Amino acid sequence: MDDKHTKGEMHGCIVCGKLYQLYVVSDARGKFIDCKVMTAGGRRVSNSQRPLVACEKHSEKEVEAAVVRVYGVQDEDD
Repeated sequence: MDDKHTKGEMHGCIVCGKLYQLYVVSDARGKFIDCKVMTAGGRRVSNSQRPLVACEKHSEKEVEAAVVRVYGVQDEDD
């Protein structure tokens, strides 16, 4: 079966903590598939295996540094 579940969640910016509304899509087992940021001013953090959001005003270097600080170095295969 290819059941997908969508739910609304609040997530904070990985850099500064500002809250954003996300629609998170997961499979039947609860594994993260994708997300969409619904609040203006936010963007999805690319290449993440979890629902992460950042403010549009933060640079890619700021976002990458915050991800490493919180989750450690990320492999492309994770």
